[in-house]
Amino acid sequence: MIKRLDIYIIKKFLGTFFFALALIICIAIVFDLSEKMDDFLDRGVSMNAIIFEYYLNFIPYFANLFSALFVFISVIFFTSRMAAKSEFVAIFSSGVSFNRLLVPYFIAASIITCFSFVLGYYVIPDANKARLEFQNMYIRSSSRSALYGEYNIHRQIEPGVYFYVESYNKNRNVGIRVTMEEFDNMELVSKLSADMMVWDTVKNKWIMQNYYIRTFDGNKESIISGISLDTTIRITPEDFERQSNIVEAMNRRELNEYIKEQKMMGTSDVVNSEIEKYMRTSVPFATYILTIIGAALSVRKIRGGIGINIGIGLLLSFSYILFIRFSTVFALSGMFSAALSMWIPNIIYLLIAIAIYMMAPK
Repeated sequence: MIKRLDIYIIKKFLGTFFFALALIICIAIVFDLSEKMDDFLDRGVSMNAIIFEYYLNFIPYFANLFSALFVFISVIFFTSRMAAKSEFVAIFSSGVSFNRLLVPYFIAASIITCFSFVLGYYVIPDANKARLEFQNMYIRSSSRSALYGEYNIHRQIEPGVYFYVESYNKNRNVGIRVTMEEFDNMELVSKLSADMMVWDTVKNKWIMQNYYIRTFDGNKESIISGISLDTTIRITPEDFERQSNIVEAMNRRELNEYIKEQKMMGTSDVVNSEIEKYMRTSVPFATYILTIIGAALSVRKIRGGIGINIGIGLLLSFSYILFIRFSTVFALSGMFSAALSMWIPNIIYLLIAIAIYMMAPK
């Protein structure tokens, strides 16, 4: 049964967490607004668009991004204050064990975890769509490829069919120096080369210009050339316009389908998509681990007040973020799979949580 003590701790936990999160969001909005104010003024963006199309969709993304960090800081802060007032002395003296004391902590952590899951899987993808559209329309991009095109694009558009274009102009939907090779059991069957490909908006097809096709049949080779050729390549201009952060705007089903498509095409960006997929699960579960560490560290009253506990909490929380960045590098370098890399920080901090829990007063 939930007792009055449980409700007391849950209110302190959730109240401190949402207050700290709201405070940091306000600070982040102020810094972001000061950075993008010139873009808003130059593009003549209305106040309603800034508030409702950008920052209203910016808040869920930012809140979920730092939720685990502020869970830890919140637990350290309010638990240290309770310890400084000797509240835990009275609680333990009444016969409440440390394990029983952790029950309201886990209830509050479960609420925050569910909050993070709902944001990550249902709210943030739709919010990111609107936020990214706003950024593309009103905020300057420093990336040359985002404005004009991409270079040296390699794709596997079908099993055994590989596509390459030296440069692609997004504004004109034109590719320069195109090559498409088809393999059958690791043997080259045909190779199409063209000086240029142009997207025909009427036929919804690519038109190859100044092309030639080499076909291989055993030791025989035949060549066909021409000025213009209609093709049915399984790639569209939308595939070239996809941004690297487009996975942030995908729900779970869309992300799984996109990863499957990327694996079939053989693109290197599939690792980034897998990192996004597994991070949506690993980071919310870190709430439980960080809650145990924060409660076990702060429940004992120590000399120096709550400042030492808060300092330790900040050190551990920022080291957790650092571990996430390192694990991302492991996934990108191919040392570990994306799933294992995203769970390595949780595994390490789970071991730390167990060690700190064993030393906590029971």
